[in-house]
Amino acid sequence: MGMQHRIIVLGGGYTGAIAAGRLAKRLRREDVAITLVNAEPDFVERVRMHQLATGQDLRPRPFSEMFAGTGVELRLAKVTRVDVDRKTVTVTDADANGADVTAPGSGAEELAYDTLVYALGSGWNSQAVPGAAEHAYEIAGRPGALRLRERLTRLDAGQTVVVVGGGLTGLECATEIAEARPDLHASVVTDGGLGDWLSPKGREHLRKVLGTLGITVHEHTTVTGVEAERVLTADGTAVPAAVTVWTTGFAVHPIAKATSLEVTGTGQIVVDGTMRSVSHPDVYAIGDAAMAMGPGNKPLRMSCASGTPAAWQAADAIAARLTGGKLPNAPIRYFNQCISLGRKEGLIQYVTADDRAVRAVLTGWPAAVYKELVCKGAAWGVANPTLGLPTRRRRVTRQPAAAGSAVKASA
Repeated sequence: MGMQHRIIVLGGGYTGAIAAGRLAKRLRREDVAITLVNAEPDFVERVRMHQLATGQDLRPRPFSEMFAGTGVELRLAKVTRVDVDRKTVTVTDADANGADVTAPGSGAEELAYDTLVYALGSGWNSQAVPGAAEHAYEIAGRPGALRLRERLTRLDAGQTVVVVGGGLTGLECATEIAEARPDLHASVVTDGGLGDWLSPKGREHLRKVLGTLGITVHEHTTVTGVEAERVLTADGTAVPAAVTVWTTGFAVHPIAKATSLEVTGTGQIVVDGTMRSVSHPDVYAIGDAAMAMGPGNKPLRMSCASGTPAAWQAADAIAARLTGGKLPNAPIRYFNQCISLGRKEGLIQYVTADDRAVRAVLTGWPAAVYKELVCKGAAWGVANPTLGLPTRRRRVTRQPAAAGSAVKASA
């Protein structure tokens, strides 16, 4: 067949790392060159950033160990540009902390691909309200969590930490801080009712745990600005805050929006059921970066629960298209929402396939143990990317479809 088929995976979060490992398991090493581009040398357990922020140390998981012997090449670099028409990715080298180390004027490097897997994920929405970027802290990634950790250690007893956002990230952050630092006043500001998407039992348990931890809840309160010592709200009142943590939703990496890929208004790449770009058939998008439809024709939520099966789907679809195999047809569905509420408490809300709460919940320490197993299982899946799959590496027999035959190929 001649040259190897070049697959570049952008981003080494849960989805990117899983996709790279699964592709290595599915395709013959001599037929493909798989490169994982990531700015940091080790895997970051994003679902544990609230633990890192409160002083807990997480186990290091270097990619060099994870991908040893798999044939996946790790490229430690930051992605600065993607040209989907020329099929190139521009990168600048990064140091061990993910910082740019390319000397000024030395230029960046272009990497060419045949198939691109875009998994650059999302960060916090720093432009949500005036003052958020200047005054708020965030835990969407490791640098933000470490910055918050350092700030929390300097807070004196009796000072107030305000967590803006009552979703899963906000609840986990507030309860972790309240448990680790009972000497501080922790509060949550949410624009809806507390846990209003949960079942009645789930909401009741959430209120009980937050009450036990002494967390103040400001419900139906819309934040309009963040200042150095307070949070401003729509009704004109101000909530005092020595530290404000912003957890209201995520903003996707801006690179996709700067390309000719079809994206949504928020910059997510529009994909079909195999996670393939609807505009560029040699590009796949997974995780938070993708606008994928799930059960009930509802968009999949930004979460590890959506990203992992999407990564499996994309890797299997790429392998099938390259080897003439059968396309995967496994609909992505939800089973539960797992919320840690400190180290000793948790809430597992069981849900329908399209993510609506049912009556059943698991609470207390069994829920905390369950959530911990879910986090460990997710990290294990990344750390052992080629285990648990039958080793049937197939020959690459054909190049994927050109743009004109995209419809036929995905049919």
